[in-house]
Amino acid sequence: MIDRDADKRLAANAAVREIRDDMLVGLGTGSTAAHAIAALAERRLRIETVATSEASARLARSLGLTVRDFGGVERVDIAIDGADAIDASLRAVKGAGGAMLREKVVAASADRMIVIADGSKRVDRLGPTKLPVEILPFARGFVAGRLSRLFTDWRERADYRTDNGNIVIDGHGWDDTAPDMLAAALMAIPGVVAHGLFLTEIDAAYIADDGIVTRLERGRNPR
Repeated sequence: MIDRDADKRLAANAAVREIRDDMLVGLGTGSTAAHAIAALAERRLRIETVATSEASARLARSLGLTVRDFGGVERVDIAIDGADAIDASLRAVKGAGGAMLREKVVAASADRMIVIADGSKRVDRLGPTKLPVEILPFARGFVAGRLSRLFTDWRERADYRTDNGNIVIDGHGWDDTAPDMLAAALMAIPGVVAHGLFLTEIDAAYIADDGIVTRLERGRNPR
């Protein structure tokens, strides 16, 4: 039986080896990203971090890492985060943890964005994965009506708010043949503040499957 948590740890450890002293590192959110935070703390490097969620910031501080307020940050050296699904072209769906807006901002600021994942997250197609959409509560009804045109089904996360105070709707049954068009359609809806499609942000991925780590680089062969 494959130990997925052990694979997450292996992928995290491999990615963290890219970190050097004096870097500013973006910390992702979720169970896989938590392994990266722990691995960074163990290395005791001279670094600073920014976090994509309050939960990740608390964990990092509890392990002795310095966490800066991202509000005063213009660029990050490397960001490390998990993914809900990632394909061979390094396009991904993220946001199961509800932090996709902050994750996308930090990823955009990073010179290098790395995804870490266990083998179950590597997919041929992204469409079967639910796609999170972050929405202003004020616009819930209006946006929900528009989302019905883009998804065969959607479900709002009950009693949930993001760190930004917004709601999240998970879209099911979406067309993954032109994800760039879907991304544009979502962001064209007033009231949508973020979605979980990461189509160009990811530079590399470390994926561990049954104890074997593969590194994927955008535009290069796996190593």
